[in-house]
Amino acid sequence: MVFENYNSAGFYDELFDENQKARAAAMPLVWDLSYATMNDIRKKQLAAETLLMQTGVTFTVYGDKRSTEKIMPFDIIPRIVSSSDWDFIEKGLKQRIQALNLFLADCYGEKKIFEAGLIPPDLIYKSEFYIPQLQGFRPPKDIWVHISGIDLVRGGDGEYYILEDNLRCPSGVSYVLENREILKRTFPQVFSSINVRPVSNYPSELFNALKYLVEEVENPTIVVLTPGVYNSAYFEHSYLAQQMGVELVEGSDLIVRDDVVYMKTTKGLQKVDVIYRRIDDEYLDPKFFRPESMLGVPGIMSAYLAGNVALVNAPGVGIADDKVVYSYVPEIIKFYLDEEPILKNVPTYLCWREEDRKYVIENIEKLVVKAATLSGGYGLLIGPHSTKEQQQDFINKINEDPRNYIAQHVINLSTVPTITDEGLQPRHVDLRPYIIYGKETYISPGGLTRVALRKGSLVVNSSQGGGSKDTWVVAD
Repeated sequence: MVFENYNSAGFYDELFDENQKARAAAMPLVWDLSYATMNDIRKKQLAAETLLMQTGVTFTVYGDKRSTEKIMPFDIIPRIVSSSDWDFIEKGLKQRIQALNLFLADCYGEKKIFEAGLIPPDLIYKSEFYIPQLQGFRPPKDIWVHISGIDLVRGGDGEYYILEDNLRCPSGVSYVLENREILKRTFPQVFSSINVRPVSNYPSELFNALKYLVEEVENPTIVVLTPGVYNSAYFEHSYLAQQMGVELVEGSDLIVRDDVVYMKTTKGLQKVDVIYRRIDDEYLDPKFFRPESMLGVPGIMSAYLAGNVALVNAPGVGIADDKVVYSYVPEIIKFYLDEEPILKNVPTYLCWREEDRKYVIENIEKLVVKAATLSGGYGLLIGPHSTKEQQQDFINKINEDPRNYIAQHVINLSTVPTITDEGLQPRHVDLRPYIIYGKETYISPGGLTRVALRKGSLVVNSSQGGGSKDTWVVAD
């Protein structure tokens, strides 16, 4: 029995309840695995990894001298989400992304939330992601955040919590699509016997959302703008372009003339209507942001401000996924929608507040401390797993720049059985659903389950040694 020694005691497990009995939605999978040996499962894992290698599902770890490009770590035991859980998550995410779009429009527009005294204006105006030149600007269809990846965790109480809002250039959806194709082959009988909601329509939903921005154009030219082959998510850029049937371009493939963006082709210049850009704001336009940038397109911001091209996501949205602003999202939801938040935030301490800062410094060994503007597991201290030297280093950083740090109590992330040298063992996971906000709001069922492959680790980011799992949303 591969689950004979499996024990997730102390944590909420996604496949087993507190009595180590399979949860209802997971029973067909657990039943199938129970008839396998670990040798059988390892063979399936090896076959999946071989397929990933052949497909070229890779990512880049910056600063890793051993290898620039790596196969995305993947574990074949899927995470199971019940239909009722997913319906709850979906409602909460739709509410959240609607409120965040309204917040962005307000910050660059009428500023009603500042006048109401709910958020200190300086938190926005002093953010490195704030773009003052966008004041009064309205993006196509009044949509600021078209694609987002909202990170959720499930605590020991079984409740879902929002951990982070990723609104700039969220990555990882290509792994959702590829993981699903691999799992269909890995567990064909189980997959066909239960009703797993499909994820394969994500590229078509994305294309329709991009096309909606210029629906008055009969045959719009849509492109995916990538920083190039050395970017950590280049596989995803090329994959999505291929799946949507649009061109993948780099900055050197585009040119701006008279505030209009053109793509260079063998037949001459072709006007571009929509750009799904996977380049950060600061590198997007050397005339507007960093002059030394070789990745972007000179003049593209002028074309955008003139209304001659749609950029997805809109520049300047980073002010809404700042980790300090995150703590205000419940108030943002209440202010713009007059509703109580469906999905809760993790309670957060803001180090720019003197009282909060004092508490964080005095209890840093118990807390998770995060740099407000960093992601990917960088700028992070997990107090219980840190040294005194690391804690003092973060205390110094907090005192030097208190606005840039937040802290939260450690959440005991839920677990999922994962293949290890000791057999199937619980490993901690989070969940990143992907939201497309267009004419309608589409959320890919399940999203990317990220798993901390190291025993006891709570850091799930691939850049920090984490991997991924397929996520099955199944009928109750």
